[in-house]
Amino acid sequence: MSDIAIIDPHFHLWDLETNYYPWLSDGVKPSAFGDYTAINKTYLIGDFLADAKNQNLAKAVHLDVGFDPKNPTGETKWLQAIADEHGFPHGIVGYADLRKPDVGDLLDEHMQYANFRGIRQSMNYHTDATKTYLAEPEVSRTLEWRRGFKELARRDLSFDLQLYYWQMEEFLEVASDFPDVQIILNHTGMQVDGPSHFDGWRKAMHRLAQAPNVACKISGLGMGDWTWTTESIRPYVEEAIGAFGVERAMFASNFPVDKLFSSYDAIWTAFKEITAGYSASERSALFHDNAERLYRL
Repeated sequence: MSDIAIIDPHFHLWDLETNYYPWLSDGVKPSAFGDYTAINKTYLIGDFLADAKNQNLAKAVHLDVGFDPKNPTGETKWLQAIADEHGFPHGIVGYADLRKPDVGDLLDEHMQYANFRGIRQSMNYHTDATKTYLAEPEVSRTLEWRRGFKELARRDLSFDLQLYYWQMEEFLEVASDFPDVQIILNHTGMQVDGPSHFDGWRKAMHRLAQAPNVACKISGLGMGDWTWTTESIRPYVEEAIGAFGVERAMFASNFPVDKLFSSYDAIWTAFKEITAGYSASERSALFHDNAERLYRL
């Protein structure tokens, strides 16, 4: 199993000398995943490939990482240049605020770059302001946001969905209303509020999974369990696969954010141990094939 081909469909790079990222460049702030001082430094493609050197990493997808909001396509341009030189990343998920009336033009700018696949607008809304990414609830129910989401459908772009479990019913509506848009849930539903919320998260995951156009990235579990072990994350992994099935789930690292909590190897070793009883084809789907299909790599 150590040599199984892996596609990592969720990683990040940042260059603090060249680019502007408010959450990094302007100093460490309270966050949903604690003190991130240890990763508040430039992290380039060479750093990522060094962290992944012990894994048989075939391809990877880069997710938007809070780049200068005044210049969202600047990140895509920067990443495409890296891909052209180094071969990674194979897919780029950029940022767009779907509420903006000219969001279609922004999407067209992103689409100039060959590896661009879709966008993420983090929708996380929490009663704890330090865990909130979008400052108002139920944005997806506004006419402005939905008009923007329709622009994704028109361009065959995917949407990476980041939210908390109590928002899943809201986005089941979105998935049902836009059945042609591939929606990819980030970070296993981002359960960051402790074990007492497990049952609510589990029920919401199974509900969201009823939409056939929603898939799930099993990643980011360290953000909710800073001292995680294979056994402590096993219930989340197994429930996510139980909800979405092996055909709509995929493993990812969330590096270097999850570097706060473990090594790259520890994450993939845990996923391999948890799926030890799965068939070769099921493991291939979870570690490689689903990411390749869903991100059109």
